[in-house]
Amino acid sequence: MAIRKTKGLAEASALPGLELVTDMAEAPPGHLGHRARMREKLLRAGPDALLDHELLEMVLFLALPRRDTKPIARALLGRFGSFAGAISAPVQELGQIEGLGEAGIAALRCIQAAALRLAREEVRDSPVLNNWEKLLAYLNAVLARERIEQFRILFLDAKNRLIADEAQAKGTVNHTPVYPREVVRRALELQATALILVHNHPSGDPSPSRADVDMTREIGQAATMLGIVLHDHLIIGNGRHYSFRREGHL
Repeated sequence: MAIRKTKGLAEASALPGLELVTDMAEAPPGHLGHRARMREKLLRAGPDALLDHELLEMVLFLALPRRDTKPIARALLGRFGSFAGAISAPVQELGQIEGLGEAGIAALRCIQAAALRLAREEVRDSPVLNNWEKLLAYLNAVLARERIEQFRILFLDAKNRLIADEAQAKGTVNHTPVYPREVVRRALELQATALILVHNHPSGDPSPSRADVDMTREIGQAATMLGIVLHDHLIIGNGRHYSFRREGHL
């Protein structure tokens, strides 16, 4: 008979006739050695020393302590192309990766959430217009790999600091319904004095459509009537973006 290590070595070993077994002890010795070497590499040389598949392995070590995570990491990269692609992939598609399971999917989602939270805090700490590169990095992390269009609004205070970043609507692969009245109503609720509109183009091409231009104009007019400034409308593509302000549409 065996018990797992749940209450400490001293308590478990005090029970006569029972063999102590831990999750790590159940893993093949080769896996243990590999994991020890990976941890040493991470702690000695830092995360930049790890390749994408190695970083995925490290993440999955904690969620899947009794599995060899190397083939799972390789399968994730083969399917989604990169570390970023793997942690942001749809749950339904992650579920098709053999051996990953709910625990592995949850681990990847935690990493994605942590990365987005860190990026959002970088934007929140100071006026958004003074940190344009950080803002674009955050928006790319949030939207560049989305498979359907998502329309977000950044609500800003009088000093252009971020009050809230909210997804207002999700649509199809090439259309998201947006209602200017709802945008302005929400701005008033949050006591925002300025807005930045953001949406993604899953095709990867950030060029605006005629509908994008018309919608931007309508929201800008509605906001202006209530003393709210529309700073910009950003369209996020795959590694590219389009700024309505920069291109002279605002």
